[in-house]
Amino acid sequence: MDKIPYVSIDNISKTFGKVIANNNMNLTVHGGEIHALLGENGAGKSTLMNMLSGIYTPDSGSIFIHGRNMNFTCPKDAINAGVGMIYQHFKLVEEMTARQNILLGQNRGLFFNNKLEIKKINGICEKFHLELDINKYVSDMAVGERQNLEILKVLYRGADILVLDEPTTVFTKSETDKLFKIMMKMKEKGCAIIFISHKMSEVMDICDKITVLRKGEAVKTVEKENTTPKQLTELMMGRKANLAIHRIEKDPGDVMLEIKDLKVLNAEKAEIIKNISFTLRRGEILGVAGIAGSGQRELCEAIAGIQSVTSGEMVFEGENLVGKSPRDIINKGISMSFIPEDRLGMGLVASMGMVDNLLLKDYHKQKGMFIDRKPVVIKAKNMVEKFEIKTPDIYHPIKYLSGGNIQKILVGRELSMNPKILIMAYAVRGLDINTCYTIYDLISEEKKKGTAILFIGEDLDVLIQLCDKIMVLCDGQSTGIVSAKDASREKIGMMMLGNATQREEI
Repeated sequence: MDKIPYVSIDNISKTFGKVIANNNMNLTVHGGEIHALLGENGAGKSTLMNMLSGIYTPDSGSIFIHGRNMNFTCPKDAINAGVGMIYQHFKLVEEMTARQNILLGQNRGLFFNNKLEIKKINGICEKFHLELDINKYVSDMAVGERQNLEILKVLYRGADILVLDEPTTVFTKSETDKLFKIMMKMKEKGCAIIFISHKMSEVMDICDKITVLRKGEAVKTVEKENTTPKQLTELMMGRKANLAIHRIEKDPGDVMLEIKDLKVLNAEKAEIIKNISFTLRRGEILGVAGIAGSGQRELCEAIAGIQSVTSGEMVFEGENLVGKSPRDIINKGISMSFIPEDRLGMGLVASMGMVDNLLLKDYHKQKGMFIDRKPVVIKAKNMVEKFEIKTPDIYHPIKYLSGGNIQKILVGRELSMNPKILIMAYAVRGLDINTCYTIYDLISEEKKKGTAILFIGEDLDVLIQLCDKIMVLCDGQSTGIVSAKDASREKIGMMMLGNATQREEI
């Protein structure tokens, strides 16, 4: 490991209005090191990295790169110094190929040699084991391929310091494993990697050092071998961790939604939902488990009216919802809190603040020619307090907030609709541990009120502790519905792989 750090951040501070994002923050990262940044949503992780990458200018403090004091005024300055930022929301042109995205913005002077540059790109792919077809259009790429392209872009521009901001938020297990192999190869080649994640297991798997941030300050840096997930959680929260899901015991009521032999085709006309049937009752949480891509997304979108149904019925209060528009379905009391691969790609408008994003769901209920914003302003202020959303004000464009705070706004908006049926897919994706358990408590409160809840999750332990029943999907089919009280990780895991012998209809 080099004696001179690749990155040394000394007493950096940054404020936005009354919000202190970073307060005398310090961070040191060496070459050949994977260094994690941990902290609750709004702890200052993204702001710190935005200063390192030249997007923000510090109010005070210094940034040293390879021992040199740097004054970044724009992202290009940081790129020229060897800092590459991989964002949560990809910065790619979908109508271009991977090669065109990589070369975009490069100085193509008189002596630019396209063949030589392609050879350089292919050499980087080989060196770091990046699997990518550089002639493929971004619009045709899976999320893992887009991540690889973002990494390739910054490596091509000479970066030896890489910042990965929650890169695995929407990854499958196999995509995460591939990314970690690439990160280990970059570490082996001497790169310094800063890894921001809320997934404690990943931090413990891949990182060498961990710096914990809390309320804009770096509270401690530890070696991975000298700490535990529990200790890190308590450092993030600033208090003893009491992480438990309190299941509310409640007898389910009448059937609210009945799905009968539902079939859905994807864009390639292949069956993605294959004759699924189940019922959802009042005051019941039905969990849905399955390997990523087993039909969870399409099931949510079909019930919400976004995805066309090929055949089957979706009966709500005696009426078939098939063919109804999303607005019709919302008006009937079915609220969908679906957290997509791109948080800003569905349901929220990046350039708007909280108030206008809440109005997207509220304006059609108001009578008269003019919209009354006062009730929505009150709702936004209550959400900021209830969910501890870190924002300069409720009118601040949400694209400038951290990914976790954007997600809190999306989840909070759906919960505020007082729905009869609540569809929650990956509702805690990208949220810190404390906020995750806040959301679980809110879901239990919805159950207590009699709301019927369809909860699609990735953590099997959470599904078992939170839900009443769990339906398992495999390749678009249901391999059974089991009582959560009788379920185990092993049993659900076998069903996720298509083992229908574990089937136990309730």
